[in-house]
Amino acid sequence: MTIDWRPTAEIDTLRERARLIGEVRAFFAERGVWEVETPVLGHGGSTDLHLASLSCEATTPAGRERLWLQTSPEFHMKRLLAAGSGPIFQIARSFRDGEVGRRHNLEFTMLEWYRPGLDLDGLIEETGALIRRVLPTDPGPTHRRRYRELFRETLALDPFTESLEALRRLAAEKGGLDMAEAPRDDCLDLLMSLAIEPGLGRDGLDVVVDYPASQAALARRHRDAEDGEWVASRFEVYRDGLELANGYDELTDGDEQRARFAEDNAARRAFGLPEVDVDQRLLAALAAGMPEGSGVALGLDRLIQLALGKASVAEVMAFATPSA
Repeated sequence: MTIDWRPTAEIDTLRERARLIGEVRAFFAERGVWEVETPVLGHGGSTDLHLASLSCEATTPAGRERLWLQTSPEFHMKRLLAAGSGPIFQIARSFRDGEVGRRHNLEFTMLEWYRPGLDLDGLIEETGALIRRVLPTDPGPTHRRRYRELFRETLALDPFTESLEALRRLAAEKGGLDMAEAPRDDCLDLLMSLAIEPGLGRDGLDVVVDYPASQAALARRHRDAEDGEWVASRFEVYRDGLELANGYDELTDGDEQRARFAEDNAARRAFGLPEVDVDQRLLAALAAGMPEGSGVALGLDRLIQLALGKASVAEVMAFATPSA
């Protein structure tokens, strides 16, 4: 059997990647945001129903323990924030099982940064400025797009009030999948990815806001201005149909976060998914007091792919996850 040992990216592309990463570091240096490094392994993983964490057994000072490869550097970085770090960023190796494709890789590079004292509007502006710094040409204006309005405009339905049965039927039709037992958020995610996302960011940067409260993850929630329903205080940024960044008005209430982790694991049990260890050190940091502020995770491989006009993230990585 012939083993393909060669890089998945051309050497000239990797040189350009290095240059663009240098631009990212310069961007944050100019703004007084300092770079940190945190562990790839942690005592807890992501309980998110839609993420698959990888784990391993290792010998630590406490003996043989189960450790989790981080899906993002979020938990460790929030512990630094609680310890008084101030504004920080990290270019981190992250891992998500099963995520392999044109826009995904099992191991990837996440750019994540946190801004104590900065509100979500300020973070949206800064995220747009960072993206513009990396792209070769200005993508155009930034447009705010409300999640609810996108569904109304594209699919003629209200994602907050439409019946679950109707959502399942439409999701099955759009995706060609059996959605008879699918939960509400799975239906909405499928419709978003297949029917709405491809059209986002075609004449600028589209920033989607006011997601359903059930999709808040580690973000705060607030009342929708239209009818007072609870929505997630978070945003996602799109360019050319590609999701680039996911930002939060960060949840700082340790009790609320503990309850959300428990809800996630209960949902995992209900759907036959393995439970994930909760990061107790993160909860202790939140209890000690993490400053209010906002944070964002940006897929750096995707942004570089977009900047260099490549068809897949594998073309901007030295070595993508082997296919065989």
